[in-house]
Amino acid sequence: MIKRPLYTEKIMTYVNTPFVKILTGVRRCGKSTILKMVMQELRQRGIDERCILHYNFDSLEYEELKTAETLFFEIKQHLSTEAKTYLFLDEIQEVKFWEKVVNSLMTDYDVDIYVTGSNSRMMSSEISTHLTGRYISFRIFPLSFAEYLVFRKTYTEVSDNHSELINYLKFGGFPAIHLQSYSQDDAYTIIRDIYNSTIFTDIVKRNQIRKVDQLERIVRFVFDNVGRTFSASSISKYLKSENRSIDNETVYSYLAKLESAYIVHRCSRYDVQGKEILKTQEKFYLADPAFRYGVLGYSSDSVVAMLENIVYLELRRRGYEVYVGKLDNMEIDFIATKQESKLYIQVTQQINSPETEQREYGRLLDIHDNYPKYVLRTDAFAGGNYEGIKTMHIAEFLLSAEY
Repeated sequence: MIKRPLYTEKIMTYVNTPFVKILTGVRRCGKSTILKMVMQELRQRGIDERCILHYNFDSLEYEELKTAETLFFEIKQHLSTEAKTYLFLDEIQEVKFWEKVVNSLMTDYDVDIYVTGSNSRMMSSEISTHLTGRYISFRIFPLSFAEYLVFRKTYTEVSDNHSELINYLKFGGFPAIHLQSYSQDDAYTIIRDIYNSTIFTDIVKRNQIRKVDQLERIVRFVFDNVGRTFSASSISKYLKSENRSIDNETVYSYLAKLESAYIVHRCSRYDVQGKEILKTQEKFYLADPAFRYGVLGYSSDSVVAMLENIVYLELRRRGYEVYVGKLDNMEIDFIATKQESKLYIQVTQQINSPETEQREYGRLLDIHDNYPKYVLRTDAFAGGNYEGIKTMHIAEFLLSAEY
């Protein structure tokens, strides 16, 4: 296993604390492997193997344990009577009322519990009711650019960071893609398998959706409009142009289901002057850029949007709340906030004219505060500062530890 300390070090901080550790994220982003890394770390700390219990509910081996009662009594009979038991429950959302099981175990036994799930209903009101103040949530993302480079180095020689960014853009960060060298066709076959299993298991099957074709058309619209603001009504109009009638509420419902399965991330707009979050014309970004290329195919006109997508995900990995900025009639690609810190970011593929330079830098110069401002690009440029605005290659920004 290739280590992912970005997550394991945070999780290990909470070992033996009275909190359920909940790992959530899109399917195949590495949650199960991170659980195994935590288990391995516990063994290295001297925890007896008999005190570590692991159940993976994606496996048919545990098909009979998908009710609260059967799972509770199964676990109960295997708990250690001599020491704390470390319990790992993988893809727990497959078990109905699992939160009641976890709550009972936490209340009545000496256990330390870790769970993973691929649906945001893992964080629903039911969990808050049963585990109020008793859980810590960790959001797991596909590989960052830095992690991608580590994975690549295990089986091949890597190019310079700028060249590798192009590869990362096309193939994304799902760990399964970067455990060995795959052709583009083979890589996208794996991506489509991840996409299909997520759509049909976490959305269609769980929500008993009958109009699958309607859902897939909405998915394709969202994938094709990454980085653009749009509303439910714009999707409705698009479908009507294809002789597919759908109301706005149904569109909103489908978008919420895509979010709940972590396929897409909703990015709200923030009014810089009014200092308020706006509830219209949001943007959506994908859990991984490879989804876009695996499902719709590669196109050069999508590169800027996917570069935005990569920057968005990196900011989220680092714990930022991320918004699209609105300043009068102008748009700031990202406003990222974390506690008392704030970043303003413009993302562009290249600046090849004074007009483009004015557009990208001028928007940030119109913001009159002292928070850091960045223009991120992929072309060659001279110097790293423009009237207080830092210019960086996107690859260097992704690898930087300074923000």
